[in-house]
Amino acid sequence: MKKICIVAGARPNFVKVAPLIRAIEQADGAEYELVYTGREDDPTLEPSLFDDLQMPRPSVFFGVDSTSLNEITSRVMAHFDAYLDANPADVVIVVDDLASTMAAAIVTKKRGVKLAHLVAGTRSFDMNMPKEVNRLVIDALSDYLFTAGIKSNSVATREQAEGSNTYMVGNILMDTLRFNHQRLRQPSTFNLPPSSYIVLTLNRKALLADEDNLKQMLEVIAETAGDTPIIAPLRGKAFEVVSQLLSNLPSPVTLHPSPISLHPSLPYLEFGWLTAHAKGIITDSGNVAEEATFNGVPCITLNSYTEHQETVTVGSNVLVGGDADKLRAALSDLLCGNWKKCALPDRWDGRTAERIVKILLES
Repeated sequence: MKKICIVAGARPNFVKVAPLIRAIEQADGAEYELVYTGREDDPTLEPSLFDDLQMPRPSVFFGVDSTSLNEITSRVMAHFDAYLDANPADVVIVVDDLASTMAAAIVTKKRGVKLAHLVAGTRSFDMNMPKEVNRLVIDALSDYLFTAGIKSNSVATREQAEGSNTYMVGNILMDTLRFNHQRLRQPSTFNLPPSSYIVLTLNRKALLADEDNLKQMLEVIAETAGDTPIIAPLRGKAFEVVSQLLSNLPSPVTLHPSPISLHPSLPYLEFGWLTAHAKGIITDSGNVAEEATFNGVPCITLNSYTEHQETVTVGSNVLVGGDADKLRAALSDLLCGNWKKCALPDRWDGRTAERIVKILLES
């Protein structure tokens, strides 16, 4: 029986972990334990999350909660080292590119345990980003690099001394979307017909910190949207910042009701319904952009790069960075129906988790 330890470090990780757990449970010859590096009472883990994803809660919580990346790294390393003493594993799967992910990867490799990285090969090529350092370290240490697309696959293969360690398995987010397609539910707080509204999400710290630029972007959205409602379900710091900025928009915008409607964050299945039925999406989230490609919904990303270039070259995504003029032009095209044709990238078919488990069991 192969013992698999799955390490998650933040709420978005669970959306990728859920299908992996289902695939392991359905396979013969494997068992798993799910570890969360954060607190058991983490406010981002709303009570409905694990029910919505049809997955169990983690059985282990490290309780690490800090804003210091170095403190997170050191504390997770200590906790995970002690955990593996008591719970030996044959394979450790780490998710994405957080400081906690890198910490677990380092401990795993130092102990001689096989390490798998989901999702590998993603790069911004900006070494000023802490996550870029994390990605490089995790990929360099990994025995299995599970990539979502051709570009990520080529990056991982080029950087690895052993190219046979790289596997293009597809985007595991699509597994979750496919599984929950019939379970999505319309939020009771919104009584809007499908394709009649735009969804706005914001979360990136750098974007929220530059309030002058963000204010300009919100002005552009409000001015360009016209009568099209903009639904913005935000959480935490993003809700606070945007709420304050919306109250201080210039008089040409505030003379009329703003089309931007701010709301608290939604449960997973309700947010999934909202984005799947939107006329379009404006976001700074790579995950949201990837889901938009799966759903064929036009998406404008407020970033200058994407971890998965397939969302741009094949899918429904357009990058505008922090440029208000590019945002205005893209939103105008979206609203008038002048959007590019899009398709699903290779292996974004909702069967990624099955491929991963098959590889782990056969090697």
